[in-house]
Amino acid sequence: MKGVSYIKDSHKKVKAVQIDISLLEKYNEQLEDLIDVIIAESRVDEPSVPFERVEKSLRKKGKI
Repeated sequence: MKGVSYIKDSHKKVKAVQIDISLLEKYNEQLEDLIDVIIAESRVDEPSVPFERVEKSLRKKGKI
């Protein structure tokens, strides 16, 4: 993809991705979705918290 570079280690394994800043403006929504997926994947093994518990905690703190 034009504007995207892959940085590889000495074993040719991809270690990082470099994105041309101009693409951020053009594909902003898609990149936000990609970042959301990366964050979700990184948290897949974390324990979940029931929505009701989060909502109750936020109400106590006056956030909602």
